[in-house]
Amino acid sequence: MSVDQNLELVGLKKFYGKTEAIKGLNLKIKSGEYCCLLGPSGCGKTSLLRMIAGHEDISEGDILLGNKRLNGLTPANRGTSMMFQSYALFPHLSVLDNVAFALKIKGMPKTERYDIAQKFIDMVRMREFSNRLPDQLSGGQKQRVALARALITKPKILLLDEPLSALDPALRIDMRAELKQMQRELGITFIHVTHSQDEALALATIGVVMNEGRIEQFANPIELFNKPANIFVADFVGGHNIMKLGSGTYSLRADKLKLAGSSKRQKNKVPAFKIKDIEFLGSSISVTVIDSNDLTLKARLLDQDYYRHNFEIEQSVYCDWDENDLHELRN
Repeated sequence: MSVDQNLELVGLKKFYGKTEAIKGLNLKIKSGEYCCLLGPSGCGKTSLLRMIAGHEDISEGDILLGNKRLNGLTPANRGTSMMFQSYALFPHLSVLDNVAFALKIKGMPKTERYDIAQKFIDMVRMREFSNRLPDQLSGGQKQRVALARALITKPKILLLDEPLSALDPALRIDMRAELKQMQRELGITFIHVTHSQDEALALATIGVVMNEGRIEQFANPIELFNKPANIFVADFVGGHNIMKLGSGTYSLRADKLKLAGSSKRQKNKVPAFKIKDIEFLGSSISVTVIDSNDLTLKARLLDQDYYRHNFEIEQSVYCDWDENDLHELRN
């Protein structure tokens, strides 16, 4: 894929009345990336996706795809395609006709468009369902049909608005793997909106954490998790303890926090905590501790470590960590 297909947002703003929903964003997404836009409800991620798609007007700034300025172009002329959260399938059309619909609008003859549509249906492994109507499909099957329909126009960028949110947890994990594999095989840019930290970390080659219309951090998933830029990112991505030590504020991954019984006080000499809660997570166990000043920390222990210590609610413990595992945060 040519570098000419990079997507660039320059000084992008969006106003709804007097409310500034997108606040002067500057962002460059390289061609072929799987980019996840991540953030809480109302942070602006869906508005941003719709602006890229052409479904929302731009208040200020530019959207560039390669050397092409997308401002003012219709959705059909942008080189993008959008897969909606609701899938937006036509209920009266078969799977084959849903997928072929965009080619019908372009005036392509029926036999030709059906041949092309069938190839995309095969790509998402839905051949045996080609003649079914949407209400005869499961949630996961509808998603595959919507994906085939979005891809048939051969977009340079596929835009996905929380595509997994309506699926049950087990199917969501399966579909994550399918999306990732398909993106690698097609080699095109995917931009995927989600509020799920796990989903973003699992899928993205690059992640954008948003808050109140601004970008808090733009980094690969490993850096987002291990080196959050600030308190907001550390808190939102999750799995971190946030502590003030001296004049600085630091994050410490929950799996790096060590607990010891009150008879085994450790080198960092953190005053005694009491165990407030114990949560079983399968292969690991989350232990929440609290001190006399209401400082709350979480430790994530492998089950063998937990059972070796046999921790209990209300037990007094000491906390310890390796100094190299601390990461200083911006305010």
